[in-house]
Amino acid sequence: VQLQASGGGLVQPGGSLRLSCAASGQTFRRYVVGWFRQAPGKERMFVAAIKLRGDTIDYADSVKGRFTISRNNAKDTVFLQMNNLRPEDTAVYYCAADASVIRSAFASQSAYGYWGQGTQVTVSS
Repeated sequence: VQLQASGGGLVQPGGSLRLSCAASGQTFRRYVVGWFRQAPGKERMFVAAIKLRGDTIDYADSVKGRFTISRNNAKDTVFLQMNNLRPEDTAVYYCAADASVIRSAFASQSAYGYWGQGTQVTVSS
């Protein structure tokens, strides 16, 4: 499966962006899809993940209450709605997927076998 992340850009603090992760090559409605981000000079970190029909979702503590992950299985697309953005949210955002990720491994990069190319999010005034 190939993943294409999009929707990044430059936004002011307090603003919103919606990222999309589109799959091609194989339907990934049975896959767990996760979002990770990597800020300059830092390690890539978990942001959020969603399973199947959205019945299982996890978020990093730093984004809870501000970010929402959702999926449209009919369109093989997963979204990350990001509200009340902060400068510390600035990073390259990656989506990742795999067919067999248990919940305890949602935040583990090594659990995901497929990765998109990343989309830049910059939060600055």
